[in-house]
Amino acid sequence: QVQLVESGGGLVQPGGSLRLSCAASGRIFTINAMGWYRQVPGKERELVASITTRGDTNYADSVKGRFTISRGATKNSIFLQMNSLKPEDTAVYYCKRGTDNMSLRFGSWGQGTQVTVSS
Repeated sequence: QVQLVESGGGLVQPGGSLRLSCAASGRIFTINAMGWYRQVPGKERELVASITTRGDTNYADSVKGRFTISRGATKNSIFLQMNSLKPEDTAVYYCKRGTDNMSLRFGSWGQGTQVTVSS
């Protein structure tokens, strides 16, 4: 079993910044792809950013240039630096760890952390 714990969400004004963290623990023997998703009520969960084992990153068009995904020193933790936040970024953000070095098609989810962008 793999457990993922997110932290760092909260309330921020438009134009502000937040940094989300996700730490994976449990039966982990490899460094796999990881990513951040977000979901608002009534909509499907969407991929925000992902990072492969070798460090290749991918971003949703809506966050390019504002968000940055990175790995921690342990390689089984990731961060999401969110700058220039907009009200439309408000969502529950989920961390996911894939089952191989590139794909997030299958994997384990965290419990989510709320991000609210509002004045």
